[in-house]
Amino acid sequence: MGANMNAEEDIKKLREEIEYHINRYYNMDEPEITDYEYDMMMNRLKELERDNPDLVTPDSPTQKVGGKADSKTGNLVKHNVPMKSLRDVFSKEEVESFVEDMKKTFENPEFVVEYKIDGLSMSLRYDNGKLVMAETRGDGIEYGEDVTANALKIDDVVTTLKDPLEYFEIRGEVYMTKESFLNVNKRQELLGKKTFANPRNCAAGSLRQLDSKIVEERQLSLFIFNLQEARGRDFKTHTECYEYMRSQGIKVIDDYRVCRTFEEVWDAICEIGERRGDLAYDIDGAVIKLNDYALRDIAGETAKVPKWAVAYKYPPEEKETKLLSVELGVGRTGRINPTAVFEPIRLCGTTVSRATLHNQDFIDNMDIGIGDTIVVYKSGEIIPKIKGVVKDKRPSGTVTYKIPKTCPVCGAPTAREKDSANIVCTSSSCPAKTENHIINFVGRDAMDIKGFGATYIVDLVREGYIGDIADIYGLYKYRDELVEKGIIGKEGNTDKLLKVIEDSKSNDGVMLLSGLGIPNVGKGAAKTLIKHFGSIDSIAGADITALTEVEDIGEISARAIYEYFHDEKNKDILLRLKEYGVNMKGENNSESDSLSGKIFVVTGTLPTMGRKEITSLIEKNGGKCTSSVSKKTDYLIAGENAGSKLTKAKDLGIPVLSETQLLEMLTE
Repeated sequence: MGANMNAEEDIKKLREEIEYHINRYYNMDEPEITDYEYDMMMNRLKELERDNPDLVTPDSPTQKVGGKADSKTGNLVKHNVPMKSLRDVFSKEEVESFVEDMKKTFENPEFVVEYKIDGLSMSLRYDNGKLVMAETRGDGIEYGEDVTANALKIDDVVTTLKDPLEYFEIRGEVYMTKESFLNVNKRQELLGKKTFANPRNCAAGSLRQLDSKIVEERQLSLFIFNLQEARGRDFKTHTECYEYMRSQGIKVIDDYRVCRTFEEVWDAICEIGERRGDLAYDIDGAVIKLNDYALRDIAGETAKVPKWAVAYKYPPEEKETKLLSVELGVGRTGRINPTAVFEPIRLCGTTVSRATLHNQDFIDNMDIGIGDTIVVYKSGEIIPKIKGVVKDKRPSGTVTYKIPKTCPVCGAPTAREKDSANIVCTSSSCPAKTENHIINFVGRDAMDIKGFGATYIVDLVREGYIGDIADIYGLYKYRDELVEKGIIGKEGNTDKLLKVIEDSKSNDGVMLLSGLGIPNVGKGAAKTLIKHFGSIDSIAGADITALTEVEDIGEISARAIYEYFHDEKNKDILLRLKEYGVNMKGENNSESDSLSGKIFVVTGTLPTMGRKEITSLIEKNGGKCTSSVSKKTDYLIAGENAGSKLTKAKDLGIPVLSETQLLEMLTE
């Protein structure tokens, strides 16, 4: 009885976690975990349900296909043919079991092994040779989203067949090449927008945009991998249909292989695995499917997956290499950041030679020493990480690496932070601290001094022109000297940067407060403090009790603020900033207090206002904006593609307003 109770609790918890990650992946296109981590979670749930069949329910993630169809993305459309997922397998033995089962059931079956592209599934419908509909997978069984307008912006989508059939429906994967993905992220950075985590997220998010111009800009691609339905011609096999598609200009999966034995199938899988890093796009596995359509019909399907195909998922790629050295960097707060430097290896198509070692605790737990053979893998096939040490290959005399007791930059003593794994430089005048503090100060989340790059800052600090943030505003005194030395560039570039620095003096005091580097005082806390006190001078004069009376400022933050403004060095910096004419006050932008005390969450795409614009409007009228929906939320402002926040707000009974309704509320 106790074991079953434990299983019931484990199943409930796993289902909740998986549902959360399904929503992040399929509906929000913002996964928080790797595919491998998700697959392992799902496998564990399947095992528990297999051992406890009485606990299986129809709404379990193991019984459903994937995401949901979203009417906000486009018109819902009913599937003519379900767009089911495939059963995932993770070992050679599971692949062999599938192949042998098919061979026992059918005489000499042929298998096709092909890439499993990492993208978003979409089907295309043709009536008498003309494209009439493109739809996403949606819930996979009943409904998808009509994305025809967006599909027409994808070069690989064929709109007219040369040899038309009465009806032809095919399914493919919308994806993004690695080159297109890099270009999109470069553009996002230039526009100051959030970058995408990987090509799959970017492709999925782009296809579901309401604005087709965005799809065109992002250069999406398409591979077709399946025939859904055909009327007007009888195709016998998958490969025969591929040949017809090719003759019509339709792009099908690259380099598929026809196999007859398990050995041939496994060789094809291994070959794809070895080649995947060199492809122009990401794949997340290999698909093994019966070639003969008649045999597929006999094999049949379950409620969730076809029985005639499986998807082999490759484990995270990992390789052994030798640790050559440990590089130490010093951050803005003085934290020592150790980085492993190892013999270069190829992982997932790129050469890597560095990975973070985090802190001394991580190094001790792994027992890592210079000269060790380490195992490196790529988390989510993007970030190199160290998995462990191969102990039986350890050279004689190798010892666990220890972060030095002196700072690698200035030579001052280092110390371990209280209640932390961080080791920090104890010197307040460490050049590395200064450089990183100034980089933060001029950045977008603080004074936003555009064009003031990290290279300039490092050179100016090391040449003695900048010793702290106040010195930035005295650079104009050295204008001719800077031009002569070319530290910032020639005359034009130097004058341009000096003007941007001068203009930043009039910034809202919130921006200055954000950039001072006070622990726990970022943009949000700075806004709250300036709104409460009105100016940095008033904050500097407040005691700890007065500071804790400010909303969301706890005792730890209050003490850090108090200590910052009572430090003699910081007092001198603030005095000089004032003398240079840097604004210390908040802008008096308050229009009313009609939303005072109300907490808002904004989600989705609004008709006329951007997220920053509507947040600013709410704050100017006394309201507060937070990023997540909770019981404390008073209103959710929802636009198109509102996603999970809208669902949660409805579940909690939180009023949902449109942009128009918010404006009406302010007018009233």
